Amino acid sequence: MWEPFTERARRSIVLAQEEAQRLGNNYIGTEHILLGIISEGESLAAKVLETLGVNLAKVRAEVEAIVGRGGQTVQQEMVFTPRAKRVIELAIEEARQLN
Repeated sequence: MWEPFTERARRSIVLAQEEAQRLGNNYIGTEHILLGIISEGESLAAKVLETLGVNLAKVRAEVEAIVGRGGQTVQQEMVFTPRAKRVIELAIEEARQLN
């Protein structure tokens, strides 16, 4: 499933899971994917955001303020929300078209 992605893009997904765990969420949502992209920092997506004038530190702070900390006991196997799955599907389609 992850073959079309660059190593940095795959790392962003791993970081998204870590962000979800850190926030005490038992799911991986689009907000966690965004945080994963920001955490990776060197991915094409992060660079595009910065080129567009997005302040990644401010985005992180805003996302964390909106999401808040969950009180969930985080499981090892976390599931992607339907929206996060769709974002990944669209990213896979784009990656395949670029190759």
